[in-house]
Amino acid sequence: MQTLRLLFRKTPIKIVALAAALVLAPRLAGAEALLLVEADTGKVLEAQNATYPWYPASVTKLMTAYVTLKAVKDGKASLDTLLTVSPTAASQSPSKMGYRPGTQVTVDNALKMMLVKSANDMAVVLAEGIGGSIDGFSIMMNETAQKLGMTQTSYVNPNGLPADGQITSARDLAILARAIIRDLPEYEYFVHIPSIRYGRRVVQNFNRLIGRYPGADGFKTGFICASGYNLVASATRNGKRLIAVVLGASSGQMRAVRAIQMLDRGFNTNQLTWLKAPLGNVEQLVPVDATPPNLRDDMCNGRRHRPASDDDGEETIAGAEGETTAGTLLAGLQAPALKPSEILAAAPVPSEPVLVYTGPTRTGAALIAAVAADADAQASARHRGKKAHAAAKKDAKPAARTAAKSDGDAKAGSKTAAKPAEAKASDAKPTAVRSVAAKHEAAPKSAEKPGSDAAKPGKPKAAAKPKTAGKPAPKDG
Repeated sequence: MQTLRLLFRKTPIKIVALAAALVLAPRLAGAEALLLVEADTGKVLEAQNATYPWYPASVTKLMTAYVTLKAVKDGKASLDTLLTVSPTAASQSPSKMGYRPGTQVTVDNALKMMLVKSANDMAVVLAEGIGGSIDGFSIMMNETAQKLGMTQTSYVNPNGLPADGQITSARDLAILARAIIRDLPEYEYFVHIPSIRYGRRVVQNFNRLIGRYPGADGFKTGFICASGYNLVASATRNGKRLIAVVLGASSGQMRAVRAIQMLDRGFNTNQLTWLKAPLGNVEQLVPVDATPPNLRDDMCNGRRHRPASDDDGEETIAGAEGETTAGTLLAGLQAPALKPSEILAAAPVPSEPVLVYTGPTRTGAALIAAVAADADAQASARHRGKKAHAAAKKDAKPAARTAAKSDGDAKAGSKTAAKPAEAKASDAKPTAVRSVAAKHEAAPKSAEKPGSDAAKPGKPKAAAKPKTAGKPAPKDG
């Protein structure tokens, strides 16, 4: 104690204050921000780093959906309004639908693709269609945030792709989630669609609580290297709805685990709330003036490279199974029947995927035709990709092999010179046929395989006779 007194006497006050701040301030590098609130009252049940600024990543799309649906509700647009994919939208990084510029989609389908698949291109399509441009829509987003009391939030794009000015907090995201429930009840189904079907492809909601955790009914996931794995989730049981916000989790699995842990505690500890100090209302949480933590080194270093996408590879987190209680007395008394990892490992409850498609709103036979057309477009795109891959693979043959073949051809002499030429021509044709219709691959190969007689002079004329003689039969048949 005497040593500390001497230290404080000889140390300037400013340095002492700075040292104290460093000791008291939470270490956010690799940490998480957690918040649990009641949806109807806004009462805070749990909070950890809830008012620290954070990079939102794709949970930004909740505000994009809110602004768009408010425009629909106010009559400024409709769910059937056709929007066009611009070059800017098509150039967005994944996750995205990948439509070409000029493709048209309705507001309804764009919202479903954006919220289930977290499609960055669809977020831009909505922004340009509703706000005129990304910048114009960002102004609308920021004005809406201020009206809702999201004092720590600023937006520069509609999808949450990396940008220094794209900032929020767990507190503000809980406020936004409550606004969606309160202001847009007729459109709330958009935030808990289990899956969508586009053509032949089915995409499950990246929010893994949907269809697995009992009562789960919202909202959105997000990930960029700087933010870590984010999730705004909600669930309803016995008429009580809770909102859980997780920012900065180490993986997609862990963000879901954290949300389940908080929701379980919120639903199971009603009788013991007197053991916890009241935390007030979510709007009353005091914002922290700080720079958002950058988790890039933890999330995307050389050993853990990640794309700026919600499409997280499912990881098993050691020790996560036993963290349903977080070591608290309350959770120990009310342990859930299943561990979070067991809930997440289960297959989602079977449900029919919601159809999404390009073009105007359709029903009945027209809808079936539209879905079939999109499936054909997918097949064509896959075919083009396979053909390009095959061509690249063919061009990548070792130069030594080509040189060896050239040496062998040179030694063959003039008598066999025509034979390799015919073989090359015959090889090219089956390759083309194989790319177009693999089912008929064998017939062209056998029909065009050069025989030993093919190179003899005069044989081509003799071979032409069966062709002429057999010509009428196919026509009659």
